[in-house]
Amino acid sequence: MKRFRLPAVDASDRDLLAALIAHEQFRDDYAGGGVDPDGTRHGEYGIRHVTPEAYEPIGRQRATRLPETWAEQYGALPGPLAEALRRQAYDALTEADAVHHLNGLGEEEHHDWASVHGEFHELVVVDRRAGRLTLLVAADD
Repeated sequence: MKRFRLPAVDASDRDLLAALIAHEQFRDDYAGGGVDPDGTRHGEYGIRHVTPEAYEPIGRQRATRLPETWAEQYGALPGPLAEALRRQAYDALTEADAVHHLNGLGEEEHHDWASVHGEFHELVVVDRRAGRLTLLVAADD
């Protein structure tokens, strides 16, 4: 999870997504490399392919199922880990005004070593009351 202060509470979701994509913290391969301010990768995708149009708005219930299914793919989570996931991720989704799922990209937009990711799921959670945007990534490599 990465949390950001909204640049303007009244900004459109598209403008918020564009601001997020332009932020240096978005340039993270999520495969152990961390943030690279000059990087060309975001998760399994080439950064140039990630645009606001690649995101789809989704409901809270579907949004909650994505990280939950990913986290439990090999079995039930231990209690403390399940509680931390609930507190950190699911509570953010409950408070959301809008949730966007990175779902408009395919293999053509993968970067040169994208296959290192077994799964990659990304949600952008907009909470205008708190003035916060949360980037929630569930990835494995």
